[in-house]
Amino acid sequence: MMRLVSRLAMALSVVLTLAGSAFADEGVHKLALQITDNDPQKMNTVLNVAANVARHYTDMGEEVDIKVVAFNQGLHMFRSDTSPVSDRMKSFAQSMPNVTFEACNNTLQAMTKKAGKDIVLLEGVEIVPAGAVALMELDGNGYTILRP
Repeated sequence: MMRLVSRLAMALSVVLTLAGSAFADEGVHKLALQITDNDPQKMNTVLNVAANVARHYTDMGEEVDIKVVAFNQGLHMFRSDTSPVSDRMKSFAQSMPNVTFEACNNTLQAMTKKAGKDIVLLEGVEIVPAGAVALMELDGNGYTILRP
């Protein structure tokens, strides 16, 4: 009987530990925004959504993590030579640390090859192997994926 009680106590401890980990992660709201078009209006919409969501949860005293993922023609928004929203993105980097930017390396390599020169991204943009894969992985990690 003592063995059974000991095993049940151990199992309960494991369940509570796992539940506690899941609950701690649930305390962070997670959003991923996709940009795939070379369209400043769409990018401004993405940035507006990011700002509104960040403010909403921050005002409520809750944590939020927002990732903006660019691939295909949307990568132009993150390029230092072609971004029509570079000033606004710099301001995001300074004022909204809970918003990060991720660039697709597949797209970056294709653009580099086509341009015949290195493509420089805006400061603070992280490179991920593949934008679509990054979104799939974010979805699997509890992020809500939106394409405004």
